[in-house]
Amino acid sequence: MKGELQAGRTDVVVVGAGPVGLTAAALLAARGVRVVVLERNASTSDEPKAISLDDEALRAFQAAGVADRILRIIVPGIGTRYFDGYGRAVFQARAPQPYRLGYPFKNPFAQPDLERELYDHLVAHPGAEIRLRAEVVGLASAADGVEVRYRRTDGDEATEAIRAAYVLGCDGGRSAIRATLGVGMTGRSHQELWLVADVLGDHHDERYGLHHGDPDRPHVIVPGRDGRCRYEFLLHDGEGAAGDEVGFGLVERLLAPHRPIEPDQVERAVIYQFHGLVADRWRAGRVFLLGDAAHMMPPFAGQGLNSGIRDAANLCWKVAEVLAGRLSDIALDSYEAERRPHAEATVRLSERLGRIVMTTDTRLAARRDAYFAAALRDPGTRAFFEEMRYRPAHRYRDGLIAGHPDGPEIGVMIGQPRVFDTSTGSVRRLDDALGTGWALLGVGVPADRIAATTAIRSLPVSVAQVAVDDRLPSAPGQILVDVDGQLDAEFAPYRGHLVLVRPDRFVAAAWRPDAQPDLVTALSLAAPALAGT
Repeated sequence: MKGELQAGRTDVVVVGAGPVGLTAAALLAARGVRVVVLERNASTSDEPKAISLDDEALRAFQAAGVADRILRIIVPGIGTRYFDGYGRAVFQARAPQPYRLGYPFKNPFAQPDLERELYDHLVAHPGAEIRLRAEVVGLASAADGVEVRYRRTDGDEATEAIRAAYVLGCDGGRSAIRATLGVGMTGRSHQELWLVADVLGDHHDERYGLHHGDPDRPHVIVPGRDGRCRYEFLLHDGEGAAGDEVGFGLVERLLAPHRPIEPDQVERAVIYQFHGLVADRWRAGRVFLLGDAAHMMPPFAGQGLNSGIRDAANLCWKVAEVLAGRLSDIALDSYEAERRPHAEATVRLSERLGRIVMTTDTRLAARRDAYFAAALRDPGTRAFFEEMRYRPAHRYRDGLIAGHPDGPEIGVMIGQPRVFDTSTGSVRRLDDALGTGWALLGVGVPADRIAATTAIRSLPVSVAQVAVDDRLPSAPGQILVDVDGQLDAEFAPYRGHLVLVRPDRFVAAAWRPDAQPDLVTALSLAAPALAGT
């Protein structure tokens, strides 16, 4: 799988060099997969479209080996503050447990900066290649993969082809790959139009987004770095149409209550119509859809790009495992089975937040404000909103998981506390201590009971003990020790269990040493290594 790229052939072709495509390519390259990215434009985007990265996305960048690059372009954010119809702060939504995944919770950034960092990382990687001015014009199935035909747009209009084992369509809401596959989308396009303006020289320096529920003019303000700021305004009838060229006068008039503005301070201004759509299927043979090609949502939950990065984090390690012979191709069906329910729920949440927070109905806005004024007096209700418990849980109930109804929770992402790692004698993030593959953790389980586990003997895993009860076992091998209470808290539900953790840090299985689940039966179709085949 590793090695220099061969002319006309690679392991994976990624179509689209936006944030999701570049992230997918970085995740694949980090696992030794040869990857070629095809992008029809002459460069990465210079338009600041997406503006928020969450802690889960930053953890994916850690797996791709680019987290340090990305951290230097973000504002370490703390959530979103909501205001009522009179401009009064109602509550601030923030992380229920700050830094649980090892990174700040919700972080403003500029998309051109993100794409630039990912691009620079990939062009320096020996297993990755980015081909710009390469517009995909066709796909053809082959016995051992997919032939991708693309047209050069740099003047000669020549058509070239490259063959890959798999193709990832990361080419946005107007996906040519989705159209080529004949895949439709289900959902609705919203009639409301919004002006989205990215400006420079701004005075806002808050580390949180500001959502104003003014029924006369609902609007959103998201401060960025170095004086950048995103303003979003609901437009009234007659103020513009989707795709119209935006005149400076409209921007100046809408920003007037907030700041003076000069034409050269407007980095970008566009009129958007938002969509809540999900592709009818995300896989067609060896071709997959990710990001906006698979789902589009309004921006009110700040999860559009983050959902696409979750797609990449879910799929790319599986593709790498299939190419390495450790999973069979059928395992890739779990991508849609696992990701679709959460993506659909996130679309619904985004639409619901838009209806409630951004309503133009004055009576509904008044009822909303009265409800919050009364409800937030209750500590439990306040915690529900301030800790964003209304967000859909990112949990897998189907896919590459194997559990027992009476056992601890599986299909959930474990946190990333700091740990003392006895194998290196250092304090490290959990993911750095576990490595990039599967991991088997014995939480207060003796080393000999871990060694007796047979169900995963054929699958390459890192094995570690998680120390409990303020005791340090005297046993060979890696032991992870709590340093600040977070490791103990994270694994408290798994105490006395063996925990199988997937490369994407979701719990695949958990069992007591004397009640080992039939992992071979549960996962053998997906993981021939587990069955010894």
